[in-house]
Amino acid sequence: MQTERPILPNAPAVILVAPQMGENIGAAARAMLNFGLTEMRLVAPRDGWPNPKAVAMASGAAGRVLDHAKVYPTLAEAMKGIEYAYATTARGRELTKPVLTPEAAMAETRARAGRSAIIFGPERTGLENDDIARANAIVTVPVNPEFPSLNLAQAVLLMGYELGRDTLPPEPAPHARRADSEELADRVEIERLGDHYDERLTEAGFFFPDTKAASMRLNLRNMWSRLPLTRGDVRVLHGILRQLTRR
Repeated sequence: MQTERPILPNAPAVILVAPQMGENIGAAARAMLNFGLTEMRLVAPRDGWPNPKAVAMASGAAGRVLDHAKVYPTLAEAMKGIEYAYATTARGRELTKPVLTPEAAMAETRARAGRSAIIFGPERTGLENDDIARANAIVTVPVNPEFPSLNLAQAVLLMGYELGRDTLPPEPAPHARRADSEELADRVEIERLGDHYDERLTEAGFFFPDTKAASMRLNLRNMWSRLPLTRGDVRVLHGILRQLTRR
């Protein structure tokens, strides 16, 4: 079975070394597909493969990442065809390798012509030095030094984001046209709402004492103009005021 064609050009393979829980593999697949990564390679998953818990966690579309996942007994075999590999770890600095941030590493990957891979370690211990030694460079996330641990899916998501942020669409897809009640109210509608409240609050004696009435009115008018009210919101606020003053 061939791996799906990636959404991103020259997208790296994601290699999970000795993942322990099927749920984490499924969550990693979801994170991958969020950013156009589709090639997953598994090294000796603890609970075997395939794993129904991984499929359940992948939730629909991301299941196709798992459908094409390949399993290898060792990391060395999983790196077949890979020309440049990044080991994601907060350890291994005693090894003489470049240490990069996710941003810098994924910028390199986008510019590189050959096949790349991002290697992630098991959830409890992370990558061992023997695994890190097989990579060209280390990627370390600049996080709170008092709590540097990321779970597997978080780490995959972060790397995928850095890889895809200059390639995938920069803005969310536009939503369908809003219903009238969801459209933002225009300035005239806001002005009428302000007038309505001004009238009723005046009748109720809210603007007291007279020396402060002008500034109170100004502040109230300014408040209405700041709020991102929809037409539906305006109608509700008119209705509330009418009901409160009806008696």
